[in-house]
Amino acid sequence: MQITENKEADLSIFKLDGRLDSHTSVEFDEKMFNSIDTGTRRVIVDCGKLDYITSAGLRVLNKTAKRLKKEKGAIILCALEEYVREVFEIAGFDTFLPIVNNLDDALSRI
Repeated sequence: MQITENKEADLSIFKLDGRLDSHTSVEFDEKMFNSIDTGTRRVIVDCGKLDYITSAGLRVLNKTAKRLKKEKGAIILCALEEYVREVFEIAGFDTFLPIVNNLDDALSRI
């Protein structure tokens, strides 16, 4: 999986390309927490090219959301493919992680 981060002030946009599973979630976790440790308080995760997500990927997002809440920050997800969105809905993550249609919507809400 390829993870791209664009950071501006306290906002980081992570673009995911590929599969977020037990192998790739470790790198994603490290990048997310390094970003928070260096001042990020608002995170957008662009899932437009995310092909697949497992419980390991969901754990990273849950852990990040909890950390940002402690830091008085926020996280929002955007551009989820229907099959990836279903995973979030089945797991109940859509009840506490905001999900919007595209990056522009995410930028206007974060």
